[in-house]
Amino acid sequence: MLIAARPDQAEVKAAAAARALDYPVDRLEILMARGKQPSAQRNAGLRAARGELVYFLDDDSIPAPDCLRRAAALFADPQVKMAGGPNLCPPDAPAMERVFALVLASWLAFGPSRARYAPVGRIRLSSEKELILCNLIARRDALLELGGFNESLYPNEENALMDALQKRGGKLLYDPQIVVERRPRPHLRAFAKMLRTYGRGRAEQFRESPTPGSALNFVPPLFCLYLAALPFLVALAPGGGRWLLPLGLYCLAVLAQAAALAPTGGLLRSAAAMPLIGLTHVLYGYGFWRGLFTTLRPAGQGAPASVTIQRIQPRGA
Repeated sequence: MLIAARPDQAEVKAAAAARALDYPVDRLEILMARGKQPSAQRNAGLRAARGELVYFLDDDSIPAPDCLRRAAALFADPQVKMAGGPNLCPPDAPAMERVFALVLASWLAFGPSRARYAPVGRIRLSSEKELILCNLIARRDALLELGGFNESLYPNEENALMDALQKRGGKLLYDPQIVVERRPRPHLRAFAKMLRTYGRGRAEQFRESPTPGSALNFVPPLFCLYLAALPFLVALAPGGGRWLLPLGLYCLAVLAQAAALAPTGGLLRSAAAMPLIGLTHVLYGYGFWRGLFTTLRPAGQGAPASVTIQRIQPRGA
């Protein structure tokens, strides 16, 4: 069990939840890697760990008690290198956070990556599009063979590593019942920053290790280009009004998505999600364009990140 936390963080919810897991205490090692660079923290934790499997949790991830036991069973196949499932919004979260969760779990906003935020389908072979690092189990030796996480990438360091594992023939599994609870961002400003960061990280990952699966991620930045050019196209292009048709179809798609969310999210939350779906595409697209032109720091350059490894005693040990 490996948890990344800040140096001065007093309450780490994931640590208490890890101690409550339904798993043999003599086979459970809980490490907390404290620092300010999550990729470096996780790499330090990988090197310090002693087990065959490493379960990565964010500091605020609350895994279901049977998560680790269920996940460990998936590694009976030696070709399975990673497994994981969704992180879900707690039912007692504030109303705005539950709207954010609805957006994250919607197909129109996040496509196949909605499986990171809602239980989707059955156990299956998967990819970096569906797995997420706040709820991810991996073979330690497989990650170390690849050099661990790319410390020049944040976020999306795990996505690049998953792509590399699959290129070597490794299997990634998604299990919708391997669940953690984790609250979304607390307010709109933080949610918007997250979307921009996701877009930037995806573009930086594409620059470092382009794959065919990245093609879908170009849709939001191209949508942003369309929106920016639309006033000029309507005003100056022959038959300019026709350029409004794609926007009208997009609005209908957002309305249809809100209607599809209503049975589970409720009418009010689904209606509130509509403008946020549009905001998701715009901010992700903006972040993507920014990430295409940022200066990437080559891995291994710069001062080493300071990381402190703390070992936590499992409950009952």
